[in-house]
Amino acid sequence: MAIDLSDATLQEKVRNQAAEYRDSMVRFLRDMIAIPSESLKEGAVVERARQEMEAVGFDEIKIDGLGNLLGRIGHGKQIVVIDAHLDTVGVGDPAGWKIDPFEGEVRDGIIYGRGAADQESGFAAAVYAGKIIKDLDLEGDYQYWVTGTVMEEDCDGLCWQHIYKENVLRPHVVVSSEPTNLGVYRGHRGRMEMEVRTKGVSCHGSMPERGVNAIYKMRSIIAEIEQLNEDLASTADPFLGKGTVTISHIRSTSPSLCAVADSCTIHLDRRLTIGENLEFAVEQIKSLPSVRASEASVTVLEYAETAYTGLVYPTQKYFPTWCMDADSDPVNAGVVAARIALGQEPRVDKWAFSTNGVATCGMFKIPTIGFGPANEIHAHTVDDQCPIEDLVKAAAFYACFPTAWCATQK
Repeated sequence: MAIDLSDATLQEKVRNQAAEYRDSMVRFLRDMIAIPSESLKEGAVVERARQEMEAVGFDEIKIDGLGNLLGRIGHGKQIVVIDAHLDTVGVGDPAGWKIDPFEGEVRDGIIYGRGAADQESGFAAAVYAGKIIKDLDLEGDYQYWVTGTVMEEDCDGLCWQHIYKENVLRPHVVVSSEPTNLGVYRGHRGRMEMEVRTKGVSCHGSMPERGVNAIYKMRSIIAEIEQLNEDLASTADPFLGKGTVTISHIRSTSPSLCAVADSCTIHLDRRLTIGENLEFAVEQIKSLPSVRASEASVTVLEYAETAYTGLVYPTQKYFPTWCMDADSDPVNAGVVAARIALGQEPRVDKWAFSTNGVATCGMFKIPTIGFGPANEIHAHTVDDQCPIEDLVKAAAFYACFPTAWCATQK
């Protein structure tokens, strides 16, 4: 029998069932927060997450070669994925925290701790959405997959490069559960990492005129890159906004601290809007007058770190821009599911930061949207947090989304 999401009684059942699992989701999220799980060190939290999937009753659970956790409910044709990364950034200076970042403290209806917002809360809600689907017989012509992915904070999208290229899973649609403050998000800017390097000629620091200081050669390049960031406003996209470029690190080499620098390198964080790609961004830097005059090199960086499983899966540090049309099938399905979960019209927006969508949609063109508990402004901060009621509403959304998606595919 076809599932009718417009049925008010069914909608109420979904919301009530999500509320029934409030305490279970809180307990599970607190357990995950208590396990330090920085990128490359996710093994313990992946195992804890696997145990919860097993207890909930997922039909299939597996861990791939990179260490990603994947769980399935149902046997239909449409492959619907709710994606959450299980790794977190570090704590930073512990003195900056008012609470224990690994306690999962609950205060005034909010869970605090590293990973609460970004983004183990999304995983907790997605797992219990699977239980709601089973409880209310919402299974249809779809497979409901929840992915607990790894290494996202270190290299967003690498997990999905492995999943897709190695044929671990080929979805028809993906929902990222990164924090959206319960809005339906349909894209974000891409990004890439570059280095610009100048070469000099070293000599004794007491006689600097005998050498060529690579740091001085970098001076005009830095000024032109700062100006380039301002100039990028002229090509801003109406929805995603402008591209940006900033220098995030600078270093130099020399035989000693009493010698002229023989090289200087700056690290560029380049955010890419619609119409900007790797070739475009690299050429912009190479064509700067100061880069040409100093014969500086411009390099797109690579990532090749070892996963907790021991696998190295190298990639270029280029993560494409992606954006779904406002009237596209996944956005429309997301709006339907959000109306049910929230009881009102949802906000449709975009992320400021980057997500695994750079791979699912940016690289592989899989229709992708976002809907997640918590507010992205708390990601990576000492106030990392998630309201408990966000877990309930997110679980209701994830439980309804597969049916809403399938309705758009008829």
